[in-house]
Amino acid sequence: MRSPDCGRAAAARPQPIGRKRGRRRTYHSPTATDMQRHSITALLLLLLGWLGACSSVNVQEQANVDYAQYRTYAWAETEVKTDNTQGPALRSQLQDNVLRPAIEGELAKRGLTPATTGKPDLYLTYHLYVEQAERTVANPPNPAVPISYPYLVSYRGAIIPVNYTRWYQAPSGYRTETYQEGMLVLDFIDARSNNMIWRGSVSDAVNNPARAGERFAESARDILDKFPVKEQK
Repeated sequence: MRSPDCGRAAAARPQPIGRKRGRRRTYHSPTATDMQRHSITALLLLLLGWLGACSSVNVQEQANVDYAQYRTYAWAETEVKTDNTQGPALRSQLQDNVLRPAIEGELAKRGLTPATTGKPDLYLTYHLYVEQAERTVANPPNPAVPISYPYLVSYRGAIIPVNYTRWYQAPSGYRTETYQEGMLVLDFIDARSNNMIWRGSVSDAVNNPARAGERFAESARDILDKFPVKEQK
């Protein structure tokens, strides 16, 4: 619904300041193109902020490795000792059934296939953890406290006051909360030397540890996008 103040705001003419004597300056209202350009700019800034908040992939790799020599792989079993009581539940057949196909699908795009006979070129293994972590979050605004933060912008030499009272309220404070953070770690091991040559990991908040595999199956592509062997076109 359009605010009743919108019409008055649009009709109000910005008053120029610092006008030089004897010189008339002409001001124009923002055109539709200008408004569209500003809207696109605001959307891009919002998107960049959202991307900055997304989980990032961390990579560690051995130097001077020729990845072209690797064609086949096999899953290796691993037992990771951890103090986390949820650890045993995170490595289960159910998790394997979700995570492995997602990872294998991404590897197939890169020309890597499961070894059917003989020794593979690579051993693959993954680790899935869920641990307690802390983060700082903003408290909801207090509707009992009127919030108004006007500020000034400049448009073609004129100063225009901006007030976003009607829809914006600042947080009433900040707090630290505990949440569950999951981490997926994917390791590539050279089958001839038994040396780990590449590791990719990603972490994110997990609401249900029992379904962490489903959550991180979506992250398989994010991790393997960083793998030195790129998708085949």
